[in-house]
Amino acid sequence: MSHKKEHIDVLLQLCLKGKQSAQLEIYDRYYKAMYNTSLRIVKDSAEAEDVMQESFLNAFTKLHTFKGEVTFGAWLKRIVINNSIYHYRKQRKKNEVALDDLMYKVEDNDAVVSDHMVTELKAQKVMETMRSLKDNYRLSLTLHLVEGYDYEEISSIMNISYANCRTTISRAKESLRKRLTTV
Repeated sequence: MSHKKEHIDVLLQLCLKGKQSAQLEIYDRYYKAMYNTSLRIVKDSAEAEDVMQESFLNAFTKLHTFKGEVTFGAWLKRIVINNSIYHYRKQRKKNEVALDDLMYKVEDNDAVVSDHMVTELKAQKVMETMRSLKDNYRLSLTLHLVEGYDYEEISSIMNISYANCRTTISRAKESLRKRLTTV
């Protein structure tokens, strides 16, 4: 067992005993990744911050249910994804439009751009284009390509059949390809 995993197990035991310093250390280790996960789903930084905070509260409150079958990070990420989907759907019902849906364009001005910048701009363009996809396409692609979930996990998260999940992701990829080639 690695020292980091062993240390997480110790921290989790301290959290179960109500030690706030252990909770803070766990929060410090995971908050950036959990915020980014939420942001990719809810598409609003303030909402993502709220979802992340709520998810940590849920995790610490329900820590006694953590069985250790998966890593703590994976368990926490599942809580964040479920809360993010819930908040996104609630937000969508209110027909709110997130401010960061605006597209930002970068002009080259014949400047020499490093390969890293070019790659980063391409990735940014893909993420921006993904935001313009239908909600179920965007969500399924985010879970599959960005978060790394397999079809079975995505079908469970989105509450759709396995076959529907595969079809949705395939159509989402095709829609993304078409939008990227026409831009």
